[in-house]
Amino acid sequence: MNGVKQQVIRMIEALPEEITVDDIMAELYFKQQVDTGLKELDEGKGIPHEEVEKRMAKWLKR
Repeated sequence: MNGVKQQVIRMIEALPEEITVDDIMAELYFKQQVDTGLKELDEGKGIPHEEVEKRMAKWLKR
């Protein structure tokens, strides 16, 4: 069985014993955001690196 529940259980088991519930929630949120981003890239929804550089240059000049 390799469902989402099992993935979450394995992730939690890999964390240190002294972790808080807030830390676990932050880890889950981070994983969700990364997974969403990777899915979007697979679907071709990413922004080319050159475009990111252009956008960042505008922010940095302000």
